[in-house]
Amino acid sequence: MDVRRADERYPGGDRAAGIDSRHAFSFGAHYDPDNLRFGAMIACNEERLAPGAGFDEHPHSHTEIVTWVVEGELTHRDTAGHETKVRAGDVQRLSSAGGVRHVERNDGDRPLTFLQMWLAPQEPGGDPAYEIVRGIADSTPYAVPEAAAMLHVRRLAAGERTAVPDGAHVYVHVVRGEVRLAGEALGPGDAARITDAEDMDAVAVTRAELLLWEMA
Repeated sequence: MDVRRADERYPGGDRAAGIDSRHAFSFGAHYDPDNLRFGAMIACNEERLAPGAGFDEHPHSHTEIVTWVVEGELTHRDTAGHETKVRAGDVQRLSSAGGVRHVERNDGDRPLTFLQMWLAPQEPGGDPAYEIVRGIADSTPYAVPEAAAMLHVRRLAAGERTAVPDGAHVYVHVVRGEVRLAGEALGPGDAARITDAEDMDAVAVTRAELLLWEMA
């Protein structure tokens, strides 16, 4: 198990434009050949946008992009004709496939924080696709078959225990609260990369929210 702390993320974004980014993997101008991916995951970005701030239209291709809002409301528009508001508890997925462009903005009047995870598809190309699941229920798995990955959302009360999926690659991200995992205390923004996970549990020290990625 490889634990990565929130304060170890690479800083990015544009503070003057109201964009504060924190990257868990090699990203953009910051190149780290030893931190390019884990399983199918190639990016896990924490984004904070001030009211009125955002990312202007930009391209993506050959990437499965899954977004989880922590607080606030994210406006999404893409060149395939989708326009949605993404809120806390929603799972949004943009399959960029052979290519798509999109805009992400905070059109609200309060700060926006969201987590965006990029997964490498098993096969390149294809047609772009978009999906949003509103208010996904606790413990309901969300499949990203193009990347042979499964997302598990867990919201735990203090003292509650949850099983970590068995798998070749499991990525655990703490959205809020504090948990203990294999003897390690993990807080908001901390993550654990687990290889060959088997018979592991996470225990909430406080009320907590976790995203667990199960990958081949």
